[in-house]
Parts: sequence; structure tokens; C-alpha cells
Amino acid sequence: MLQCTALTDIPELDAFVALLDMENGPDHPPDVLALYDHLLCELGEHDEYTEHAARLWPVELPDARDLWMFWTGTGAHRVYRFDERPICQAVSRRLPIRHTRVCRLFAQHSATHSWDVTDPLGDLLTDIAREEVRRLYEEADDQDDTD
Repeated sequence: MLQCTALTDIPELDAFVALLDMENGPDHPPDVLALYDHLLCELGEHDEYTEHAARLWPVELPDARDLWMFWTGTGAHRVYRFDERPICQAVSRRLPIRHTRVCRLFAQHSATHSWDVTDPLGDLLTDIAREEVRRLYEEADDQDDTD
């Protein structure tokens, strides 16, 4: 399933308050907000009645709750909210057993699990970045060989 392409700007003041109110929030919320101008829905394609969702702040503690922004509509008709949600506990195991994937979405999400969501643009950008890193390493190796 393709990833939803809904994009929204971040209501900075409300996001700042939500980050400050988090139990395990960031030490310096303005730094988090400086990372993003917009958020992209992380769910798979869904109908217009399902809220879009994007993680604003991940918490790396067991049993912690990430901060998500949920929204519907666009422009002046956009309705949004911030909510702390535990992560989905679903795990995909493929043979051999050593290959497992966890769902990166929030618990009780309505769409498919994150491992079934494909993002062609993200995949393309990842491939371009890998190729650029490979090129830079080759250039560095060439420099070392000439020195």
C-alpha cells in the first residue's frame, strides 16, 4: 500500500505546548520544532474520514508514548490535535526468525502496519543518498591512493 501524501504545516505554538507537557518530552522543544516545517502523514492511503497522523516526537523509553499530530482537512478547514500514544505492538516475523520488523505507528491505528506502507519518493531519495555516499567514499579512496 502506498503512503498517504497528505502534508501539513505545524501549528508551532500548540506543538510547543504539547512538547512541553509531555512526560518524556525533549529537553529543548524549540530544537524539535526547528527540524520540521511540515509533517507528512505516515499512514498508508486511507479514506477522507480517517485522520492523518504524523509523529512529532518519538520517545525511546519502554512503555513510553510518542507525540503525534492528527489532522483532517486542509487550509482554513484543517482541524488538528496533538496526542501522546503508545507504539503499536505488532511485529512481523519472516523466516528465518532473525528477520523481524516492528510497526512504527501508534497503537490501534486504523490503516495497515508500517511495514506494508511503501513510500516511492522516500525510497528514491534513500537510493540517491546511498549513491552519493558511495561516490564520496570512492573519491576519498582515490585521494588516499594519490597521496
